[in-house]
Amino acid sequence: MNYRIPEQTIDQIRQSTDIVDVISEYVQLKKQGRNYFGLCPFHGESTPSFSVSQEKQIYHCFGCGAGGSAFNFIMEIEGVSFVEAAQKLAKSSNVEVEVPEYTATEQTGQSKETKWMMDAHLLLHKFYHHLLLNTKEGQEAYDYVTGRGFTDETLKKFGVGYALNSWDFALKFLTKRGYNQQLLEKAGLLIEKEHTAEYFDRFRNRIMFPIHDHKGNVIAFSGRVLGEGEPKYLNSPETPLFNKSKILYNFHQARPHIRKQEQVILFEGFADVIAADGAGLPNGIATMGTSLTEDQARIIRRHVENVTICYDGDNAGIEAAYRAANILIQQGCYVRIAMMPDKMDPDDYIRSKGSDSFKQDVIGASLTFMAFKLRYLRKGRNMKDEGERMRYVEDVLKEISMLTKAVERDHYLRQLADEFSISLDALKQQQFQVYKSLMQKKDYNEQNRINIPNKPKIFTQALKPAYLNAERYLLAHMLKDRTVSEKVQASIEGSFIIEEHRAIATYLYAFYEEGYEPNISIFMERIPEQSLKKIISELGMLTLEEELSDAVLHDYMKQVFNYPKLLTIKEKEQDKKQAEAQNDYLGAAQIAMEIIQMKKELKQ
Repeated sequence: MNYRIPEQTIDQIRQSTDIVDVISEYVQLKKQGRNYFGLCPFHGESTPSFSVSQEKQIYHCFGCGAGGSAFNFIMEIEGVSFVEAAQKLAKSSNVEVEVPEYTATEQTGQSKETKWMMDAHLLLHKFYHHLLLNTKEGQEAYDYVTGRGFTDETLKKFGVGYALNSWDFALKFLTKRGYNQQLLEKAGLLIEKEHTAEYFDRFRNRIMFPIHDHKGNVIAFSGRVLGEGEPKYLNSPETPLFNKSKILYNFHQARPHIRKQEQVILFEGFADVIAADGAGLPNGIATMGTSLTEDQARIIRRHVENVTICYDGDNAGIEAAYRAANILIQQGCYVRIAMMPDKMDPDDYIRSKGSDSFKQDVIGASLTFMAFKLRYLRKGRNMKDEGERMRYVEDVLKEISMLTKAVERDHYLRQLADEFSISLDALKQQQFQVYKSLMQKKDYNEQNRINIPNKPKIFTQALKPAYLNAERYLLAHMLKDRTVSEKVQASIEGSFIIEEHRAIATYLYAFYEEGYEPNISIFMERIPEQSLKKIISELGMLTLEEELSDAVLHDYMKQVFNYPKLLTIKEKEQDKKQAEAQNDYLGAAQIAMEIIQMKKELKQ
């Protein structure tokens, strides 16, 4: 059963919504001229081609063609229906929308199975949280976490809970409420005994950290063992809900702070994120106990450019920070590394040295990635050995040669010269030789590369035929001005050459006949075909004259009218050549007369 939100309510939501604010929740936008630009959230790219018009309340990606209104954006990025997108926008705009509960799953197209899995996670999460804060069974776990500096406020904010030391608590708790055992096993909450139909709880006697997707739904857990035991942390397995390579811990809560501060702090562990939040750094996120993935780096870059990595201070943490930094830089991030002293982790540091020291002496003293590399390249080297020192200098020169800014190169060359008492001129000469060698190697590799998979496309505006440009600008002016649309409808109606353009014109004539005034955002919401929305959003981004003169309008329409005649003339010219080849000179002469007449008509 379909439910429609009243048009009056939709209008109220639309008027209360600014598309720039909506998209800024998901993409870091920067104003350039009249529009805002950012990295497209719908395809991978390192150069911004995603444009948002505040004036027209639409977006368009010049890379993949995605486009639409604020409603379309939410539908696309969240994978929800129009009704759910309207609900989300209404909530942000403080507009009341009443939607019957029975439509929720139906509208999203979300399977019952997926909804049950999410509901089971939410129910169990609430009970784990209750057990920790309000029961004697959870007292030992509560004493442990508060002993580590977690306040009740922090525990509530992050939903921390406790799983009883029982093999079947979750099993009984959920099956009594009608949940299927096989489904709970598929959701990662239960484990099936080998070759039997018996199940037991995955999490037992553990402090439970709920893991949310980027919309804020609980989709998995990470449990820390209480006391001794292995593994120290036990995570939910990969499930239909949970793909750990695409999820960042605390991202749903940190996102507004990341946007406001234009910076994110990347940690290794959940406890680090929670401790940092308590220290006044709410823009912290963490990977899922694994190395940073390219998917996670892309998500980070879409929202922010500046990333500070704060991993553990041991060798494993330093290696992981180096790998993560390289992945983030490839995605276009500016990376700094916050170094932890004495092999400490951020959680331990905050508890032992305090919030102010962590903010000032660790995060505030973070290194540029190049400065971090200088330290990283010293690892395992005996710097008292002359040969080791020279190899270190050579490795540093390679890194300096890859820096794009001359000022940065000069800074680090001087630093190297001062530290090792080497002539700055000699270092500059050596660095130039290294640079030339690297460029020659790069050129050789590019010349001998047969296949370059996934080579990024460079967006260029190809020259379009005159009739195609005429149709595009006609439609763009029709979207902007109802009078222009009426003139075009009276003159050429549906005689557009391109099929998609004919469809857009037909929809637009109907839109105006229903009494609507020009509004490209509203118009796009009424277009069912995604392919047409892409074209309309691109047309909406065209730069147009303030007023379209009758002469220019006439010229555009003439180009559209004349194109079929030009095709006919080309066919006639082929017929004439064929007649001449067959020595049919009379027939060729008749065709020539027809061609002359048609060309005269074109000039009229």
